Amino acid sequence: MSSSTVELTKDNFDEIVSDSGFVLIDFWAEWCGPCRQFAPVFEKAAERHQDIVFAKVDTEAQPELAVSFEIQSIPTLMIVRDNIAVFAEPGALPEAALEDLIRQARDLDMDEVRASVAAARQRAQGASGAAPGDE
Repeated sequence: MSSSTVELTKDNFDEIVSDSGFVLIDFWAEWCGPCRQFAPVFEKAAERHQDIVFAKVDTEAQPELAVSFEIQSIPTLMIVRDNIAVFAEPGALPEAALEDLIRQARDLDMDEVRASVAAARQRAQGASGAAPGDE
């Protein structure tokens, strides 16, 4: 792992993700061929986009993180902006696709994203019969 990426663990995950406005997380494992193929693409992007935190979660060393994010296959790429997961999808991306994904994530209107998350929470609370504030 290069100095342009951060190793996430259950101990530092919340701190790093909450202190950073924009985080790309690569869930991977040493034994995973596609993960090893994707690693140089991820590293190059990290060097190009130094204003974004590029982080890696070794799913073998950090099984609790893999379980808590329901990671079913690896590699899985997750993008977190302002503490909201705005993208999570398995599969190794080619360089051009990763760059396009980063551009799209940069272009997101986070006020709109927060509003839609709030609306979804309200709908979920209504469906469960919970009154607002019963969390």
